[in-house]
Amino acid sequence: MNKNDILRKLSSRKFWALLAALATSVLTASGAGDNTVLHVTGVIGAVGACVAYMLAEGISDAANRVNGDLADSARNSDGDKTEQ
Repeated sequence: MNKNDILRKLSSRKFWALLAALATSVLTASGAGDNTVLHVTGVIGAVGACVAYMLAEGISDAANRVNGDLADSARNSDGDKTEQ
């Protein structure tokens, strides 16, 4: 398993749903209260969403940088005009 495989798995919503389901099952089986289960599941969901967003943006930015599109789009969004 290489770095790209790990990044792809971490950005998968299915992975984070699996992790939340696993935590819910383990906490419920161990006798944790409903509030604890709810809080842990919520934290896992929030962290998963943030990680997936950051990795997707990073991959997108890297692809644009390779294609040379990032520099042009950054200049245009700042209001700078390119000379023609």
